[in-house]
Amino acid sequence: MSSPVNVLVIVAVVALVAVRQFTPQRIATGGRGLLVLPAVLVVLALREPGLVDPHDRSLSLLLLGAELVSGLLIGAGWAGTSRLWTAEDGSVWTRGTGATIAVWTGGVALRAGLTGIGALRGVHQGTGALLLALAASVLARRGMLGWRARAVHPSYGGGTAPAPWKDRV
Repeated sequence: MSSPVNVLVIVAVVALVAVRQFTPQRIATGGRGLLVLPAVLVVLALREPGLVDPHDRSLSLLLLGAELVSGLLIGAGWAGTSRLWTAEDGSVWTRGTGATIAVWTGGVALRAGLTGIGALRGVHQGTGALLLALAASVLARRGMLGWRARAVHPSYGGGTAPAPWKDRV
């Protein structure tokens, strides 16, 4: 798959995830559907021929590892800054907060820094590294949200509170 197509995939995934971040989303509990997006991103990344620069394999692999670790940390931060609550039916919901925007901004800056380091050292990095980091972020977020969702107690009780995303009258 060509780099322009990978760039379009990256932009589409980031746009989709960013828009959905501030819309209440029900947390899915289990199922193979949780792994579909990360799996597609990994397949696209591994099909990319320039994942590791053959002229400087060690620095290229180091930068790839740093991308993966940063992807995991960003995904964990993303999930950690998301608000969770339970609906009356017991389902757990999530929505991003202002801190989520800060995590995303920091993640973009970190990835730009890693790309800059590679460019300064003459290491060619294809879009595969970014696709893998994005897959790691999505996977870490989903895993951590699932873990956090198991610890959430119902937010309803004797009386029912309005949903937190609806305006109170």
